[in-house]
Amino acid sequence: MSSEKMLTRIGGLLRQAESTDNSHESDAFMAAAQRLATTASIDLAVARAHASGREKRATPTQRLITVGEPGRKGLRTYAQLFLVIAAANDVRCDIAQSSAVIYAYGFAGDIDACEALYSSLLVQMVRASDAYIKSGEYRNETTVRTVVEKRGRRRAATKVRRPVAGVTARLNFQLAYSERIGKRLDEARTETRTVAETDTPGTAIALRDKELELRDYYTTESKARGTWRGGKAAAGHSSSARRAGDRAARTAKLGPATELGVAKKQLP
Repeated sequence: MSSEKMLTRIGGLLRQAESTDNSHESDAFMAAAQRLATTASIDLAVARAHASGREKRATPTQRLITVGEPGRKGLRTYAQLFLVIAAANDVRCDIAQSSAVIYAYGFAGDIDACEALYSSLLVQMVRASDAYIKSGEYRNETTVRTVVEKRGRRRAATKVRRPVAGVTARLNFQLAYSERIGKRLDEARTETRTVAETDTPGTAIALRDKELELRDYYTTESKARGTWRGGKAAAGHSSSARRAGDRAARTAKLGPATELGVAKKQLP
């Protein structure tokens, strides 16, 4: 299946997801979208395994994903959302310390699927976190912070309990949202691969060969140094916000199908 046809079919599933208020139906459509992306990836791997030497084989590629302008608020959690989607779709990533740019390594169809899923889920994550902050629920929670005070010539660190700040609540909400989305997509991916490997001989080997080729490509092309630490709630912890983010992700709907007409290089 071509990447364009795959995105068109995913769009049909998204229209169904958007037309229902039933969270269970919405979850089923989202899982179906991921299974479709995984199936397309498997088809590519099997086709490559059977291609003769004279046929043109699909090869890995690198794509620059612009998450947003450096310094813009929310980039870390936006980037984290893309990373969990990429992990479920056989795409490796490097990321700038600013969290503004992601370098995606993978097969074109897999990267297309990541961008399509991300474009839809990002809108929902931001909307859900905005609604949570406006509700003021996080104000009922406190968190422990370390405060350094000067006492004479010495500095002493003491732990104090303070109300959870809005920025802390938003960060925790969106991180928990991303974690849950990652688990949901991975479950759908695992289910699809298991069925394919059981029903179609040679699928497991083809997928393994594809994985090895991507690994070699990434090792050759990646210039990454150090470790990205963006996916951590450095501002503090909020259990209430994390529970709310997890709930929102469990019932997340994907965005309108019109967003998936063409895979975007510039993400919102």
